[in-house]
Amino acid sequence: MKKYPYILFDLDGMMVNTDDGVFNCVCYAHEKLGYPIPDMETLKKYMGPPLKYSFVNFSGMSTEESEQALAFYRERYAVTGLYEGHVFDGIPELLSSLKDRGILLGTATSKPEEYASKILEHFDIAKYFDKITGATLGDSRAHKHQVVEEAIHRFGDPDKSEVLLIGDRKYDTEGAHKVGIACCGVYMECAEEGEHEEAGADYIVTGVEGLSKLLLEEMK
Repeated sequence: MKKYPYILFDLDGMMVNTDDGVFNCVCYAHEKLGYPIPDMETLKKYMGPPLKYSFVNFSGMSTEESEQALAFYRERYAVTGLYEGHVFDGIPELLSSLKDRGILLGTATSKPEEYASKILEHFDIAKYFDKITGATLGDSRAHKHQVVEEAIHRFGDPDKSEVLLIGDRKYDTEGAHKVGIACCGVYMECAEEGEHEEAGADYIVTGVEGLSKLLLEEMK
C-alpha cells in the first residue's frame, strides 16, 4: 500500500459508535410525526447517508415530512443524542500513531460540522485532527462528495493522489471516488456483507485491528 500524506476519517460508525444517539433520535422523529418506530434492520440503514435521504427512502416520508423529521431529530440530538456513544477500541491509539508519523489527519463526515466537533471534543480525540470537516446544517454541503471536496480544500488542495478517505459504508467510497480520491472501506458494525467490494473500495479491511495493520504496517 502506498503512503498517503493526508488521511480523512468518517465519524459515525467508523471512529465513534454513535448508534444509540442516531437510533434514539430517528425514533424520536418518527414518534413526533406519528410514524411507526423502524425496526433495527431499517435503523441501521440510517448510518451513512444524509438524514433527509434516509427519512424518504427508508421510512417512506415525503420531502416535506423529511424536513420536519430532520428538525425533530436535531431537537433531541443537539441536547442528548450527541453524547450517546463511545469511541471504538483502538481508534485513539491509531490516530496517535498516524500523527507521530507526520500524517495530516482530517474528518469528512456527513454529520453537521458543529456536532462533529462537539463529539470529537467530548470523546477527547479532536486533538489528533488538523482539520475537522462535516456537513452544513443547511443543504449547501449535504452530500458526502461535497464534504470530501471541502476537507481537501482546507488542506490547501493537495494532489488528490495523496489523499485517502477511510469509512465504514459504501457512501464513503462513492463520495471519495466522485471527487477522485482513494477510499478504504472498513467493515465495522453497519455495512452489509460485500458492501465495500460492490462499491469498489480501493482497500478493504475488517475492524480497527485490520485498519491499523494496513495503515501502520503496510503503508510505505
